[in-house]
Amino acid sequence: MKSNRFLKKGYTTGSCAAAAAKAAVMTLLNDEIVITTQITLPKGESISIDITDTQIDGDSVTCTVKKYSGDDPDITNGILVCATVRKNSSVIKIDGGVGVGRVTRNGLDQPVGNAAINSVPRQMIRNSINEICGDYDGGFDVIISVPNGEEIAKKTFNSRLGIEGGISILGTSGIVEPMSEKALLDTIFLELNTRKSAGDSIAVLVPGNYGEDFAKKTFGIKNTVQCSNYIGDAIDYASDLGFSDILIISHMGKLVKLGSGIMNTHSKYADGRMETLALCAALAGVENFADILDCVTTDEAYEIIEDTKTIDILMKRIDKYLKHRSDVNIGAIMFLNKQGIIGKTADVDGILERI
Repeated sequence: MKSNRFLKKGYTTGSCAAAAAKAAVMTLLNDEIVITTQITLPKGESISIDITDTQIDGDSVTCTVKKYSGDDPDITNGILVCATVRKNSSVIKIDGGVGVGRVTRNGLDQPVGNAAINSVPRQMIRNSINEICGDYDGGFDVIISVPNGEEIAKKTFNSRLGIEGGISILGTSGIVEPMSEKALLDTIFLELNTRKSAGDSIAVLVPGNYGEDFAKKTFGIKNTVQCSNYIGDAIDYASDLGFSDILIISHMGKLVKLGSGIMNTHSKYADGRMETLALCAALAGVENFADILDCVTTDEAYEIIEDTKTIDILMKRIDKYLKHRSDVNIGAIMFLNKQGIIGKTADVDGILERI
């Protein structure tokens, strides 16, 4: 629930693809256009999905489903997922068409060269088709496409993951949980796993574009992984995947929160920026440390502490909390857009030498 109302669930691109494929096969076998079809989800639950459009072209049928994401702020909400199906003599063959990406790096759900249709959606498509084959003992060629998929993919992490040319057909449960953070966390894990599979031994984490740009311009580091606010989770993932070192490069506005052990830096969980800086300033002997509490931005606060030991104390606190979180060798670089690097933890220089 949110704001005293129940949030609506949606269905994944994988569910859309399975429903469209099933409807296309039903039309192909029975010569009847399907308006609604029912699919079975991986855990056994059944859902009904409307078919938006059906096109018959010679020996093939294309059915389309309009994706519904419920109350989840999903960029794929409202997209069209199409399945074009024709008979073959053997097995169910699944591939991607226009708007479905291709895998170009190791470490993802599908091997390099395959369409980015994950294994669970592929199985859902097969199961949905097998449910209605009846006496038909042949196979089907199934092409999943997303008409506007290439444009939509530009707003996702796909190119960073090594998926080119379109979106991915995803879903492990078939259902989109409203306001879920799981998709973003899964993306962070996938990107780290991709970097590990590509041979990287050092995980370079950046919260967002500021950190990514700074890493490229200052250190020539291109293989960064954006972790958004989920710094703690990204550290855990990198540790579990066996990276030898972890380096965090972040603007002060995010990184300062780690000085109080805040590992999810979204403001809805905690802020603490000015409180953390005020504490460090007080420990550094800054007489007007309380003025920091009235600052709106960390850039403004930095003007009060610039020529003091505050940042040194802050970086030691950040170092302590990072090493408490992970046994992997870990370090952090803090910067401001105008001043550049303003702080480093103890092990940073050694990590940079190995990158």
